Amino acid sequence: MVNPLWKTLLAVIFPGGLIFLVAIGFLRPQGLPMWLQQPIGALPYIVLTFGLIFGWYFSSSRMILSLLVLTLADQALLLFPGTEPDQAALNKPLLAVTAFLVPLNLLAFSIIKEDSLATLRGVTRAVLVLIQPLLLWLCLPGQQDLASAFTREYVPAQYTDWTPIPQAALVAFAIALLLHFIRFVLHRDPLEGGAIWALISVFTAYHTSNYGWQSTNFFMTAGLILFVTLLQSFYQRTYRDELTGIPGRLAYDEAIGQLGKRFSVAVVSIDQLTQYANTHGKSVSEQILKLVAPRVQAACSDGQIFRTTGEELTVLFPGKSATETLHTLEAMRKTADAISLYLRGSDRVRETHRGMKKAGPRDRELPVTLSIGVAEKLNDSATLSLAIKSAYHALYEAKGTGGNVVKRGSAASIPVKRARTEPGKIVASGEYGT
Repeated sequence: MVNPLWKTLLAVIFPGGLIFLVAIGFLRPQGLPMWLQQPIGALPYIVLTFGLIFGWYFSSSRMILSLLVLTLADQALLLFPGTEPDQAALNKPLLAVTAFLVPLNLLAFSIIKEDSLATLRGVTRAVLVLIQPLLLWLCLPGQQDLASAFTREYVPAQYTDWTPIPQAALVAFAIALLLHFIRFVLHRDPLEGGAIWALISVFTAYHTSNYGWQSTNFFMTAGLILFVTLLQSFYQRTYRDELTGIPGRLAYDEAIGQLGKRFSVAVVSIDQLTQYANTHGKSVSEQILKLVAPRVQAACSDGQIFRTTGEELTVLFPGKSATETLHTLEAMRKTADAISLYLRGSDRVRETHRGMKKAGPRDRELPVTLSIGVAEKLNDSATLSLAIKSAYHALYEAKGTGGNVVKRGSAASIPVKRARTEPGKIVASGEYGT
């Protein structure tokens, strides 16, 4: 449990947390050389421009609308900084309204299904954002009663006197941060991790004027974090399998171009997956694959694992013989064997861990074992497709549904390693045919 938790924390911190820490170091009001002042002053415009361009290119209404909200909130503070006597009365309700709306907007963009701005729903969301500045009339002196809901103290002021942000807005920030973190843990979407640090940057922006810093720089930091995590999310969706999160077809195509002349390839299959799909439905088998594949990937210490199509996983071992891969493959097999899955209700698959609540009396156990076939490329005349074909024959032998692997030509046979007589075996072979 420590290792997955540590990976989750690292995934939250990078890259959003790193960008925020760099911003703290480089955006301080004193100590920077003069030649850096102008480039830093241009950064907000650069981030806004590139963010809008890439948001439109990726059809990400979330990115475009988030930048729009951050820009409007920043401009509201710049128009009424509260330094002049006639503006001081406007500053507090203005800060209260904007600080309340920004986290709720970013949360709404996360929860609502994303659509292109060219669609009717996309246009509607843009209009809803653009009309929010009309709420600033609540900040006018004649509307103080209406604005009091945003500025009212619901708990004693001594608990929140460390921040200029009113209590209602603090609650909005806390709820948004909590829900973004929950969504990140559930979906592992980089945009959710980026939203956490974007909210922290916005929260910092509302405190900067007290220390002589520019709030625009931290609104810009929030936009930059969202932009970088958009690119990260796009990369994951392109190169990673959507169901399991492990590298997918495009990553596999790039990896096979770098295999070299000597390598081994393994095909990994969950023995019971087809049976569970036929008995409980496709949704159950997909949940099992989603839970098992990342754990198997974590156990694959010196290979590259991919899901290209179907139910099998493919593992590439550049520069290794089949015999040299057996230790890693055995670790993968044992990892899957140790996973405890249960079916709750008719279609919910849950995993139980040590120290967690045990399975209920009505939960049905879903045992999982792996069968693995592995083959190696022994000479220059052999091809990847022949090695994969040999690995599949070894897999069928491991499952007990096929005959022995055929040895032809110069292919050398490798002793078969059977982990046990039950389903869930590893069979190694030479190439199949030349």
